[in-house]
Amino acid sequence: MKPDELISEGKNADAMLTQLTDRIDANFFEQCRRLEIISQFSVGYDNINVTEATRLGIPLGYAPGAMSDATADVAFGLMIAASRKMFYMHKAIEKGEWKDFNPNANLGIELRNKTLGIFGLGRIGFEMGIRCRGAYNMNIIYNNRKPNKEAEKILNARFVSFEELLANSDVLSVHCALNNETRGIFSQSSFSQMKPSSIFINTARGGVHNEIDLIDALNKGMIWGAGLDVTNPEPMKSDNPLLSMANVAVLPHIGSATVEARSQMARLAALNIVEFYTSGTVPNIINPETLLLKDHLRRP
Repeated sequence: MKPDELISEGKNADAMLTQLTDRIDANFFEQCRRLEIISQFSVGYDNINVTEATRLGIPLGYAPGAMSDATADVAFGLMIAASRKMFYMHKAIEKGEWKDFNPNANLGIELRNKTLGIFGLGRIGFEMGIRCRGAYNMNIIYNNRKPNKEAEKILNARFVSFEELLANSDVLSVHCALNNETRGIFSQSSFSQMKPSSIFINTARGGVHNEIDLIDALNKGMIWGAGLDVTNPEPMKSDNPLLSMANVAVLPHIGSATVEARSQMARLAALNIVEFYTSGTVPNIINPETLLLKDHLRRP
């Protein structure tokens, strides 16, 4: 829906199921004063003004965990595709450029025993770690707001500072939320601290990286390659320089695009609304404090 259509429908709704492309801001809440609950068809919710919803006593549901495997698969696939220039070489065949054998042409990077750095080791980052550890015996380091003891035990992951993550990762995979702390955190300054042989993977949110700086870092050899399922901005223009780089692989934000993941996302998002009206609870809630308000079921 366009913003005006969303508001028009929202004015008559008690509950809404939203998605990342819906802008749920202060103006939306002011216009849609009948709303009692919103449930997001996503694990992310940076499109929602959480502070305003909480101030108004509106519970916000979401769908965590539903896409962990699907998104980790995409991150793992992008890592391999970038390391072996797969997307670029496929295009070369289409252009009729597959000619003679050259032993020094189109060389990639092997991944076995390399170091995987994870920025945001939550559910998806954990699944990425399992794949990299199992398939390539990769050493795992990570940076979080707080240590992930389960990952340290199961994956032998090591908590490091952001600066150490940049300096020591052969593959740096981003799985954080987009917020004021992470927006644009991967910029020229960050890329300049990474290994010239490193690969940058982002399947979280495009806003986490500065795309102009990423292009510059690749062109100058600050990093070796990149794999992106999210871009900044989205959608990406068809003439973006990243699409023509040999050691870059880009997908159109399809991390959760499996039958299983999308079905589970829909179930969880719907369940939040159903449970709110049947039991007064929200199984997966962003702002639980709203349920403590006595009059949360109806705003004046």
